[in-house]
Amino acid sequence: MIARIWHGWTSPERADEYEALLKKEIFVAIRAREIDGFRGIRLLRREAGEEVEFVTIMEFDSLTGVRAFAGEDHKAAVVPENARALLSRFDERSQHYEIVG
Repeated sequence: MIARIWHGWTSPERADEYEALLKKEIFVAIRAREIDGFRGIRLLRREAGEEVEFVTIMEFDSLTGVRAFAGEDHKAAVVPENARALLSRFDERSQHYEIVG
């Protein structure tokens, strides 16, 4: 199993709107793609100084599923324009870890 981890930051004023966008639109659209090997997605949120940090953790059976989601450059961030508009900054590259436990 592979975990795909990505971070994005926004202002406290936009954090609730960004979280709602993720849960109501973006995550729904990802699930609707029915990507072979996609196991799920989790959302983490925390206050980080003057920003709010979000972390997404996606789980896939293998890198084949990650590539089906993100494309051949599987480390590239997948951030829709409507999400970019709410973020102050974000990881341009996702990190991938083997789930070992």
